[in-house]
Amino acid sequence: MRGRWIRRRVAPPGLALLFAVLSSSACGPISVAQEQQLGHQFESQIAREVTFVRDGAVNRYVDKIGQKIVGAFAPHEFKYQFYVIRDDQINAFAGPAGHIYIHTETIQQASNVSELAGVIAHEVGHVALRHVATNYNRQRNAKIGTQMVTAAANILTGGAAGGLASLGGGLAAMAVLNQFGREAEMEADAFAVEVMPRAGYHPDGLVTFFQVLMKQGGPQPPAFLSDHPTTVDRIQETQALIAELPNKHGLMRSDGGRLEIIQRRIELLTQSRRR
Repeated sequence: MRGRWIRRRVAPPGLALLFAVLSSSACGPISVAQEQQLGHQFESQIAREVTFVRDGAVNRYVDKIGQKIVGAFAPHEFKYQFYVIRDDQINAFAGPAGHIYIHTETIQQASNVSELAGVIAHEVGHVALRHVATNYNRQRNAKIGTQMVTAAANILTGGAAGGLASLGGGLAAMAVLNQFGREAEMEADAFAVEVMPRAGYHPDGLVTFFQVLMKQGGPQPPAFLSDHPTTVDRIQETQALIAELPNKHGLMRSDGGRLEIIQRRIELLTQSRRR
């Protein structure tokens, strides 16, 4: 329920009590409803800073993969939405409340559909495991001292403690919300290994995509891997999880050339924009 912030004079003891309550509230995790509110803010800000691919075939292809991944686990706290960003940098990132973004170059670099599904499943994992919410909460708590009044207004009105405005623009917020440590990355990898077979995809794609990118990057890995600290140990741990799966027979690596059609379509769309 929305309330109104009423300016009034508060006696010092009352003000101290309000700040104490605020500090205590800020320490707890944000709710699902608050994260949904953040997700809408995030999408709006990102839309002003990037170029989305508006081609129906490309978007439907990525969304179909994403929804198969989402359909492979339960319960769902969010309605997951998948976006394709026209960008020649390899990247993918997760926004609050199930907003997942894939760069066109990530699609172009995938050797098969299981690799693209692995990237998508990994990002979905960060949302489902509340890693994005945890990062936002950590940032919120770090700023609570300097943004006490803004936090007060939002907490008392049911908002998400200042929203994303304190994190900067959409891409700035993305950088903050996607700063995952090795533990969170491994949890998202394990999530992907678990749900990909349920969705019909071979989880090897999760590993082979990172291996190919590491080889391409040489001593300096691509920015995508720098932002997501992939190491040889992490790949080996993921491979060990895959080896423990009871039955991998019949799981999909290729989708009969559909990925290649989408890649060619993206190539043509990109060329037409450059003319």
